[in-house]
Amino acid sequence: MNSATSHNRLVAFWLFSVAIMVFAMIVLGGVTRLTESGLSMVEWRPVTGWLPPFSDSEWERVFGMYRGSPEYREINADMTLPEFKGIFWLEFLHRLWGRLIGLAFFVPFVFFLTKGWVRGRRALALGGILVLGGLQGGMGWYMVKSGLVDRPDVSHYRLAAHLMLAMAIYASLLWCGLRFLSGPTPYREGTVRLRRLSRWLAALVFVTVFSGALVAGLDAGLIYNSFPLMDGELIPDGLLDMQPVYLNLFENHLTVQFDHRVLAIFTFCMIIYTCIVAHKLPTPALARRLANGLAGMACVQVGLGISTLLLAVPVALAALHQAGAVVLLGLATWLAFEMQGACRERKQKIL
Repeated sequence: MNSATSHNRLVAFWLFSVAIMVFAMIVLGGVTRLTESGLSMVEWRPVTGWLPPFSDSEWERVFGMYRGSPEYREINADMTLPEFKGIFWLEFLHRLWGRLIGLAFFVPFVFFLTKGWVRGRRALALGGILVLGGLQGGMGWYMVKSGLVDRPDVSHYRLAAHLMLAMAIYASLLWCGLRFLSGPTPYREGTVRLRRLSRWLAALVFVTVFSGALVAGLDAGLIYNSFPLMDGELIPDGLLDMQPVYLNLFENHLTVQFDHRVLAIFTFCMIIYTCIVAHKLPTPALARRLANGLAGMACVQVGLGISTLLLAVPVALAALHQAGAVVLLGLATWLAFEMQGACRERKQKIL
């Protein structure tokens, strides 16, 4: 193994490690939301906020700030300091983990850049991920801030943006890591069709996760807890009650949940179809295994989604459902990458 290959593998290992940290961050963020801990910290100190309160006076200070928030006034007016600590720690760990991810990316990135192990377009791509990470921190506070003004709930638009930015960072880390690891992929006739399918599939999973984020932000999973019917109907009344009509897609609880159901079922069917196509075409072995993994994970994810709905969003199941979405996006991203590599090899041969 030459030094360039060794360096590429080391960089890939670093990117995959950060991707795992982002995965954990997304799940932790979901638990923070589900336990209503996200509004417990009402100040943002991105540089100096590394340590939690230690003294009694410091705890009284942060609790006093929380008592001025809409959530305390309208929901938790009888909350004691020990109870406050219970929700504070989750949000603190969430923010601390975000800072650690930033360090875990920034320090090795500067090192690899200085050593010349990443350069050109790959360096620009990693720099773009660094920028996205900074934006994600700002978006997190922008989201929390929306729940500290008039109502004790964050904007579902900002929550969805926060989650999807995290998903984009996760997928980008995987893609870049695979680029550093990948070697030549044998081309087989017919794989162009699967490449197109895999790209659309990754985009479809992303859109479905976005619709799920809107459901979560509106707490729309706490209503219509039956499946496959909603309010006793396959297509319920009231889907387009709001005016203008387009607002129903984003603010009508019934429509938002209905859209997520339809998108999830359509995504599931497309994953199964992609798996069938992968077995019919002369697909590279790894891509075929990834298609199998996608199909299996899609079955698990649908089961988790239905169970979460029927049981009115228990924390453990809802967190698993969110984790399943991350796994599904990761597999779809990996499949799209593998199929692009297979088709690029053909292009190189033609040229």
